[in-house]
Amino acid sequence: MGIITSLIVGAICGWIAGYIMKTGYGLILNIVLGVVGGAIGGIVLSVLGLAVSGIVGSIISGVLGSCILIAIVRLLKKKS
Repeated sequence: MGIITSLIVGAICGWIAGYIMKTGYGLILNIVLGVVGGAIGGIVLSVLGLAVSGIVGSIISGVLGSCILIAIVRLLKKKS
C-alpha cells in the first residue's frame, strides 16, 4: 500500500477501534492508533497462522491491533 492509502486505512481502523472501545481520541491519534494497530494486528494474526490481504484484511487487522493497543494503554494508565 502507498503512504496515503495507509494513512486513510489507519484513520478508518483507528476510528472504528475508538468507537468499539469507547474512546474520545481525535483524528490524528486515531490515525496513529490505526497505523500502529495495523502492525500489531498483522503480527498477532500471523502468529495465529491467519493471513490477511487486501484493504478489507488490512482494516480487520488494523481494528484488531488498535483495540489491543487501546486496551494496553488503558492498563498502563490504571497502573500509574
